[in-house]
Amino acid sequence: MGNFVGGSAPAMATQVVEGYFLINKNTLKGFTPGELGLIKTELEKLQREVRAQTPPQEDALAQQARNRKISRLSAALQVVSAQIMGRRY
Repeated sequence: MGNFVGGSAPAMATQVVEGYFLINKNTLKGFTPGELGLIKTELEKLQREVRAQTPPQEDALAQQARNRKISRLSAALQVVSAQIMGRRY
């Protein structure tokens, strides 16, 4: 264990949602299947939290920030899921 940026899976997921770190196929090469499952769980948890936040309709900047976070999380989850599926077959 130990490839997580920031030291742990929750820290890495937080960095992804804030836009400090982008997940791609190359960044996941050294991860074990268990570590991939852990980061996927953390990303899904953060995605639920971000989707639950509803800024006021008048606050366009807050809406945009929320949508960017959801977009980053969705993209990261797609990459992690694809990497997990690729390792199983």
